[in-house]
Amino acid sequence: MILKNIGTTLEMIKIEHTLFALPFAFLGAVLAAHGLPTAMQILWITLAMVGARSTAMAFNRIADKDYDARNPRTKMRAIPAGALSVGFVLVFTIFAAALFLFAAAMLNRLTLLLAPVALASVVLYSYTKRWTLLSHLILGWCLAIAPTGAWIAVRGSIDSPAPLLLSLIVMLWTAGFDVLYACQDYDFDRREGLHSIPARFGIAQSLWISRLLHVGAFLALLALYFVTHLGLLAIAGLVATGALLIYQHALVKADDLSRLNAAFFTTNAFVSVILFLTFGGASLLRS
Repeated sequence: MILKNIGTTLEMIKIEHTLFALPFAFLGAVLAAHGLPTAMQILWITLAMVGARSTAMAFNRIADKDYDARNPRTKMRAIPAGALSVGFVLVFTIFAAALFLFAAAMLNRLTLLLAPVALASVVLYSYTKRWTLLSHLILGWCLAIAPTGAWIAVRGSIDSPAPLLLSLIVMLWTAGFDVLYACQDYDFDRREGLHSIPARFGIAQSLWISRLLHVGAFLALLALYFVTHLGLLAIAGLVATGALLIYQHALVKADDLSRLNAAFFTTNAFVSVILFLTFGGASLLRS
């Protein structure tokens, strides 16, 4: 029964979507190390990422359980559908948070000191939609912690603008696709009094806001290239990322959101991997 519940919990929190964020953490670590980090650093960074994201997603499902039960899109999630109890998911959340803190402690002192800030961010995010339409940027901040955190895990300090630029890329990229994703819940958010950019500005204007956020992400990526001077392979990453972002927005129209999931999963599954392979690969080739 416990194993079944754990499996259902992992499915509920979409553990496989950790792949969206993990390459950014690895990229931060590779850039910090000017090559490969140590095997132990890679291990603890990976466990910290899994712990932090699992904490965030599981707690979000608890915090949003009543809204999920009323939303036709989410009413079959594990808690409102009765597949998991709140108590079980809470225990899982505490375990995941403990894993994150332990992994941070195994990296270095500064990583451990900053870990509560990261943990508080991913937990408090779940409530932000109740009071601010900036929840999309706050979600971006939560994911943006990963690359700078990985840099600190390797170096023990922030001694370059590179990790901050990488985090800015992640924050704006995440906020942009979260605005797109929130368009699905336009009617529900307005009915429930929840704050989101689509609920406030409508779907058509929100698509433009998402595009502007992604333009900002691309400009930050361009700045990262000029800071790192990583050559042709990194330029290939720039071009591929720009093309994927354009493709994502070409799929979604204000009067047709039917291909939104394709835009969300196709581009987000590849952007972080492409940047890791190109910028990270260029750094490894230079080392």
